[in-house]
Amino acid sequence: MKINNKLKGYLILIFLVVVSWAIFKIVTPNNFGAPEQMLQYFETSLLAATGAIGFYFVIVMGMFDFSIGANIILSSIVGCVLGTTCGFGYFGFIFGSILCGALVGLINGTMYTVLRIPSMIVTAGLALIYEALANFVSGGAEQILPSDLRFFGSMPGNIILAACAFVIAYILLNYTKLGTYTYAIGSNELMTKNMGIQVNKYKILAFVISGAFFGIQALLSISYGTSVVAVTGMTSMARNFAPTMGCFFGLAFRKYGIPLQAIIIGQFFLSIVTFGFIALGAATAVQDVITGFMLLVIIALTTRVMKGEVVK
Repeated sequence: MKINNKLKGYLILIFLVVVSWAIFKIVTPNNFGAPEQMLQYFETSLLAATGAIGFYFVIVMGMFDFSIGANIILSSIVGCVLGTTCGFGYFGFIFGSILCGALVGLINGTMYTVLRIPSMIVTAGLALIYEALANFVSGGAEQILPSDLRFFGSMPGNIILAACAFVIAYILLNYTKLGTYTYAIGSNELMTKNMGIQVNKYKILAFVISGAFFGIQALLSISYGTSVVAVTGMTSMARNFAPTMGCFFGLAFRKYGIPLQAIIIGQFFLSIVTFGFIALGAATAVQDVITGFMLLVIIALTTRVMKGEVVK
């Protein structure tokens, strides 16, 4: 019996989740993989998955963003300040975080299209500016979210917000011109431009959408962690890793027609692996090396290049 392409993709992802859970459960049965722990792993994975589904619009077009971490920190601080210091409550917290993220995306996209230099270079430079802005807005002090604004830090708040974000991303990608042009630009930018489509406009929109979703991730992150501290010297780039890894799952499983679903399940898989290594007491460096290697293997196994196809 021939397996449906989407079903095949789901089976591969579920297989990865089940096998990774089984391995760590066997190796360390007493402090890993209990039902309540699995729920914690899933809730943690939602943070990066929410940002990753927005970042997918950028990365599919062949662009990149090194200011992810700086955006998340700045958006967290702006939302927290508007919600607490300025007294706007949930309204300031929610819209402040999302709008700040979207504004960062607008700046990234505009600077990229105007300067005509690689997006990696543009966003790396802008990350330093966003870090400085975060320090200015926070006054160099740790921003603590009060308990009455932490609805999105646990169930059901985090699930509701993440689900809304996933539905919006799915609709944008599959039922709008933006989604169609996102894939068109990523596949053949010159041909898309020759068709009369304003490529730069949609590149900027992709960055804006990506930034807004990182604003949502910022909102979830500070609600979960309860506080945030501004950083300097590009140390915010440590936050780039998780959503970028999730995007790689989306790219690898795009051929199965489930890129956004793959990001969500892929982030859950990565969360299981991370907590598995923590349960084993493995050093952070060892965790990063093994996780990175596993991801390369997964992408190699799920991405088949056709003869004569150019690998970008």
